[in-house]
Amino acid sequence: MNDEKLLGTGSKVDHPKFGLGIVVELNDPYYKIYFAREGTTKSIDMSFDGLDIIEAKEPEQRPFELEDIENAINRAVAKYIDPPTIVPLGSKWAGGSMVLHPGEDGLQSKEIPIETFFHKIVMVRDRLRVLEQNINSSKKLDDEDKVNLQQYITRIYGSLTTFNVLFSNKEYYFKGEGRK
Repeated sequence: MNDEKLLGTGSKVDHPKFGLGIVVELNDPYYKIYFAREGTTKSIDMSFDGLDIIEAKEPEQRPFELEDIENAINRAVAKYIDPPTIVPLGSKWAGGSMVLHPGEDGLQSKEIPIETFFHKIVMVRDRLRVLEQNINSSKKLDDEDKVNLQQYITRIYGSLTTFNVLFSNKEYYFKGEGRK
C-alpha cells in the first residue's frame, strides 16, 4: 500500500495472507482490519506495502470520546456553577435512619438512612441557590419580576426550616422571611 492516502473506517482492502478485509478502526500506526475468512480482527501497520485498496473511504474526523465529553462538562460546571457546599450532618444523626409509617393499615413502612435524606435536603438548597443566581443574572426578567421570584424562593427556604434540626452548625440553617 502506498503512503499517500490514509484509509478511513469502512475501507475495503485485500491482504496477501488474510484475504479481503474491512478497516474497522484507525489506531495510529495501525489499522484494525476485520478479515471475514479468518473471522478475526488484526492490527496491520499503516505502512504495510502488501495491502491492496479495494475501496477507500475518507477518514472521519476523530469522534468524540467519552473523556472529551466528561472534560467539557467538568469545565462548564466549574465555570458556571458554584461547587456544592459540604455541609456536615449533626453528629447525633450519623448512622441513623428515618422511618415513615403509613397511616393506612396493611401498608409497609419505609426506612431511609438519615445521610441519604440529608443529602437530598442539601441538594435542594444547592439547586435553589443556582435558581437564585439564574434569576439575578437573567436579562429577560425586569427588576420587579426578580424581586417577586426572590421573595418566593425565600418562602421556600422558610418551608424547609423544619429540617434545620439535621444540621450540625447554625450557619447552614434554612432561613425564611421571619416574623414581621
